[in-house]
Amino acid sequence: MKRDIYENISPLDARYYKSNKNLMEDLAKYLSENSVIKYQALVEIAMISVMERYGIAPSGAKEEMVSALKKITPEEVYNEEARTRHNIRALVNVFQKYVDNDNVAPFIHLSATSEDITGTAQSLRIKDVTYRVIVPKTLEFMEQIIKIIEKEAGTVQIGRTHGQHAVPITVGYLFSGYLDRLGGRLIRIIEAADNLRGKMSGAVGAYNASSLLFDDPRKFEEDVLEELGLKPGAFSSQIIEPEYMLDYIHAIISAFGVLAQISDDIRHLQRTEIGEMGENFEKNQVGSSTMPHKRNPWNFEHVKSMWKEFMPRVITRYMDQISEHQRDLTNSASNRFIVEIITAFTISVDRLVKQFEKLKIDYENLKANLGKTKWMFLAEPLYILLAKAGEKRAHEIVKQATLKAEKEGKDLFSIVREEEAFKTIVKSKEWKSLESDPSSYIGKAHDRALAILYLWKSRADEIKESCKNYKEAGYEE
Repeated sequence: MKRDIYENISPLDARYYKSNKNLMEDLAKYLSENSVIKYQALVEIAMISVMERYGIAPSGAKEEMVSALKKITPEEVYNEEARTRHNIRALVNVFQKYVDNDNVAPFIHLSATSEDITGTAQSLRIKDVTYRVIVPKTLEFMEQIIKIIEKEAGTVQIGRTHGQHAVPITVGYLFSGYLDRLGGRLIRIIEAADNLRGKMSGAVGAYNASSLLFDDPRKFEEDVLEELGLKPGAFSSQIIEPEYMLDYIHAIISAFGVLAQISDDIRHLQRTEIGEMGENFEKNQVGSSTMPHKRNPWNFEHVKSMWKEFMPRVITRYMDQISEHQRDLTNSASNRFIVEIITAFTISVDRLVKQFEKLKIDYENLKANLGKTKWMFLAEPLYILLAKAGEKRAHEIVKQATLKAEKEGKDLFSIVREEEAFKTIVKSKEWKSLESDPSSYIGKAHDRALAILYLWKSRADEIKESCKNYKEAGYEE
């Protein structure tokens, strides 16, 4: 009988599966318990494949293993584990049921320890999901950001520091920062995924058992991992050096932080008193159960909330660096939850893709907010021009002028015209230009937005090509 998803304990397997079935099923190919068994089986097959090439396992052993894999079910392995109280021994026992008992069965798992299989399989499936789901989904989000930059590179917006009006930027420039930060994190994710390692070095990592079979057990390890698209570390104990996976999760979490930054910024820009951009409210959407007028930025808040839940889990990855002597089991349970971090990140990227497709920008509010402080942001160029003219008290003079403008309720232009200290500045072409169009004080925001846009368009194309050429682990049927 099919299980009711609402009986699942984890929200990832109920609430988020229901709201994003296609993405969750894409992730499940690599991160589910079904995938655990599949990838562990692939490692066992790679071992016997290389042993067959070496002339140790009989001819046709790999073919029998591949055929057996088609018959094995996770349920069968789990049932065997209930009997043996050991997950990898259970997998080996089930494999042996479906191959020639006399010729092939003895060579399954020969010289390996459990962590050779589980650790290698973990690296393998995470590398695969990175190239097949995480990277394409993140690129999709970056493409949405690129579209906004292309359209809004010159759209002027007041910049804000400490929650206060600073000097103008452009909407495109704001989003180019998001693009550059997320793109940089994506490259780190790919680098960390490419650097995930496997092992085939036995119980304490010193090739004790495999030395009985091979003249060069290190070469055997390299050949097995090469068949899977992985490399060994220079060293291993019973476990793969944990820093490889730590680097990967750190890259995921730091990218998650960029998502939280983007979400938090737009959440604030949707505030009633700002109203410059935000979620486009759906026809049947409800903002509040009691206040029909509400238009809540709940999707952006949701991404920040997901980040709050999963960001602290990176601490567990740091704790997993410590395993007593050659190994203990204190990282056994915690390692199983790595997939939740990856899933939550990918769900959040997808949510932002959907929101950015329909992001609403209010140009009237952008314009109104720009002039809200009566062009007070021009205090900066005023100070710069005055100091350039040789006035050593320039900063203090401009500060007093802004205080006077605030007190008298005047705009800064009026005060500048009245004050003797500014008589030379008023006549300068720079000030006349700003007086004519205060919104022109954007520095190189427009140019930098486009420069960053073109940079990441090119890099995104390169990353797409690498995804296209990436070969997943597995064996042809």
